[in-house]
Amino acid sequence: MSALPPTTDDTRIWDIWESMFILPVVTVSIELGLFKALSDATLTTEELASQLSLDARALALLLAALCSQGLVDKRMGRWSATHEARRWLHPQAKAFWGAFLSLDRMPGVNTLHAPLLDAIKTGKRPQSRSDAPPEWERPSMTAEAAAGVAAFMHAHSQAPARGTSVQSEFAEVASVMDVGCGSGVYGIEMARANPRLQVGLMDLKEMCVEVNKYIAADGVGDRVQSLAVDMFNEPWPTGYESHFFANIFHDWSVETNKLLAKKSFDALPAGGRIFLSEILMDDEGTGPWPAAAFSLLMLLSTLGKQYSLCEFQEILESAGFTEVRAKRSGGGYYSLVSARKP
Repeated sequence: MSALPPTTDDTRIWDIWESMFILPVVTVSIELGLFKALSDATLTTEELASQLSLDARALALLLAALCSQGLVDKRMGRWSATHEARRWLHPQAKAFWGAFLSLDRMPGVNTLHAPLLDAIKTGKRPQSRSDAPPEWERPSMTAEAAAGVAAFMHAHSQAPARGTSVQSEFAEVASVMDVGCGSGVYGIEMARANPRLQVGLMDLKEMCVEVNKYIAADGVGDRVQSLAVDMFNEPWPTGYESHFFANIFHDWSVETNKLLAKKSFDALPAGGRIFLSEILMDDEGTGPWPAAAFSLLMLLSTLGKQYSLCEFQEILESAGFTEVRAKRSGGGYYSLVSARKP
């Protein structure tokens, strides 16, 4: 038996990976007194955050994860504990599972509990306690870090890249620039699926060294080129009909995303298009689990979260884009968000 190539559907692997968040979501909520508070009253996110002295933005991400696991409900903007939570997770319930789930009973098992607890209280990722940001947020990085980032992004991007590349939108444009391209896997798959498409892969110069290796390995160098550009501090190349961002906006705050959207808008020609590949939250901020769990990773490691289509619409329209749309792309959890410059 030999290895098989990737398909467009890697949801089983996503489910396995994201399962690591289920236990700490519950144990953190028990320690914070969240289930008791939401059994005694229905509360908005802000009311609950104030009552428990928590960061409201981070708490909203935790509540979405709990809701997608069936432990809290949201109605008309107010949260409440479900019967399951009140029966098994309320500290005064006869059948309270707290003693079994206690960290003292399972030392070394629930390693995400402490950093998640800290993030919900403070709204800050653990790394932010040091002065230096992670290497991927700096204007330059070491060759070793670039290789690690490229490999990390490539590993979980192959299925969504294949699903995205065959969407009809990329047969309708002559050129696309993949901004913050990582390994370049999305742009490379687009070129493979669309023989007339010209692709630019834009990232930091150290990343482009790695990108060029992936371009060479896939034999698409005649239509794909790397572009060494710091997307925050340097002018963007012009001449591309469309811009593509995969897993970029979820790394940043709304304010930073508005800056990126405006830079994209200014560099595109009239009629140009912007595309975002992201796992979307629902409009109510209640899940689904794949987006909610991924959002917890963003809370722990980035400055952003998983956004809803409504939130992306507000970000993109603030830059001047119109016709904001979204559709599922392929068999995985990702969606393709698109908009147009008038």
